[in-house]
Amino acid sequence: STVHMGDIRGKLTDARDTLALASKYMTELGKSINDLSRKHIAVEKAEEIIRELITIEEQMPDTQKKNLKRQREDLLLRYHEAPDLRDLDHNGYRLINAVSDFATHADPVRRRSNYQESLFAKVVDGHFMIDKAYEMVKAV
Repeated sequence: STVHMGDIRGKLTDARDTLALASKYMTELGKSINDLSRKHIAVEKAEEIIRELITIEEQMPDTQKKNLKRQREDLLLRYHEAPDLRDLDHNGYRLINAVSDFATHADPVRRRSNYQESLFAKVVDGHFMIDKAYEMVKAV
């Protein structure tokens, strides 16, 4: 929406450019979804990717290991049991959706006052975990 005053031609150009970019984005998103859906990933491989996404090192403090183990179990549960994913084949699309759901909806270990803003910024800029999972799935 816009105020119908001022440089209307400029606003029309901006709106046209925005719609063109949105259209291009949606086309590319559709291609990515199709590619991910066609990429079969065995359950064992998906679990291996999840373990690699949430690594637990021997030298870590016990509290950190416990928190990471809880996060890993949460992600695995989403992959196996999320109602919106349960009926999907074991493919890249299912795994990326489970990672995305975990990355953007899991309760943080510590919730700070700016948690929502920080999470939004991470997603807009490219969430490291989702991006890493996407690259790992593409490599399978």
